[in-house]
Amino acid sequence: MVDADFLSLPLAATADAAITTAKQAGASYVDVRIERTRTGLLQLRDARPETQADDSIFGIGVRVIVDGTYGFASSPAVSVASATQLAHTAVAMAKTSKPLATEFVELAAEPTYSNQVWRSSYEIDPFEVSDAEKIARLADLSNVLLKAPGVDHAQAHTMYVKEQKYFANSSGTSTTQQRVRVQTQIEAISVGAHGFESMRTLAQPAGYGWEWMGNQIWNWDQEIAELPELLAGKVAAPSVTPGKYDLLIHPSNLWLTIHESIGHATELDRALGYEANYAGTSFATVDKLGKLQYGTKLMNVTGDRLTDHGLSTVGFDDEGVAAQQWDIIKDGVLVGYQLDRRIAAKAGQERSNGCAFADSPAHVPIQRMPNVSLQPNPAGPDLDGLISGIENGILIKGDKSWSIDMQRYNFQFTGQQFHQIKNGKIVGQLKDVAYQATTTDFWGAMVAVGGPSTYVLGGAFNCGKGQPGQVAAVSHGCPAAVFQNINVLNTVAEAGA
Repeated sequence: MVDADFLSLPLAATADAAITTAKQAGASYVDVRIERTRTGLLQLRDARPETQADDSIFGIGVRVIVDGTYGFASSPAVSVASATQLAHTAVAMAKTSKPLATEFVELAAEPTYSNQVWRSSYEIDPFEVSDAEKIARLADLSNVLLKAPGVDHAQAHTMYVKEQKYFANSSGTSTTQQRVRVQTQIEAISVGAHGFESMRTLAQPAGYGWEWMGNQIWNWDQEIAELPELLAGKVAAPSVTPGKYDLLIHPSNLWLTIHESIGHATELDRALGYEANYAGTSFATVDKLGKLQYGTKLMNVTGDRLTDHGLSTVGFDDEGVAAQQWDIIKDGVLVGYQLDRRIAAKAGQERSNGCAFADSPAHVPIQRMPNVSLQPNPAGPDLDGLISGIENGILIKGDKSWSIDMQRYNFQFTGQQFHQIKNGKIVGQLKDVAYQATTTDFWGAMVAVGGPSTYVLGGAFNCGKGQPGQVAAVSHGCPAAVFQNINVLNTVAEAGA
């Protein structure tokens, strides 16, 4: 259930006051969000606490439509009196903005959902776990690294978030939601004559509670035990020879390529040009819908807000739209976009697919990314099977730096681990690897997709978009996949060029 202390707040009465007042002042539509988001952070260096934070954001946001124009107002004060004042302010903002409006705002229709309650799938609230216990778990894992030969330093970082939202609108929808997410990264560092090298855990952020830090879901103890040997191999590894390689990309790296080259490219507001200043527009414009060959026929990508433990998973979005799943790319062809209610109506769609989100009560909801995932081949091979089919290639694991142009088309990605494959076998590590391609060339080179056993849900806490900037957490599931004849650069040679 949602925490009792949040449910005990005057949520419905406060929202009702804003809705009634705004309608009486001339609004044709009103929605209200009352939100409380708590974020915890722990960082350890060499098994000793370095940084600790526990922050909360609480407040109310009121959005209205008056004569086809948005108005918005927010406050950290949550009360009937505050809501009433905010409603007047939001209506006044809409009326003031009307002469400057470039479009008449309409929202796609959505059924009404009354008194709905949703909670994400987690077992242990991380804020109910003592700081001492959390620090001890990170310190124990760090000490395993520090005792290993060749490891000079260890860094550990964990962030955990509990987000609570009450939403109500003038159509009669009211929802209460609570979701929790955790992200932990632990890094082993080697410093010496070779310079500086590091190796980080592959564990991804996920919609779990503190149970994520046990070994039942992700085997932390096993990965930490393997990290020193991987780091030593990286230190001794030869620098990659630039050229064309077949790449076997693990989900711990491929999720980020999906995020940048598919996730952002298929945001409809970006494809229409409404989102441009923050990271550009998109090559996947609406005239290409149903026509663009994004990749090979092995490529099937869905958007959803339903996946268990997904970072974008909700019961309802921030416009009261129920969570859904839909196709974005089918058999390699672009067939869908991400929508909020305004963009859905503008594009002539009957309904939004539930992609509105605001990262705080002080911000308006904008179209944000759902869980965007590449589907596995139901009959596809396991990781060893994929390796066995490669004569001259590189297995890439873990994400690191990346770059992509303002059309989401030309890109370059690096990683954490690079394992050389010769004649179907891994023969050692490489370093200084980056792969480079255009979006359609890259996905058009996908020749094998792993089966369900290779599928992992990856993602990030910090996807940015909008002005003023907003941050959202998003997941991307994918299997391991093979990409043929991809251009590989040597990052050291490139840096020195």
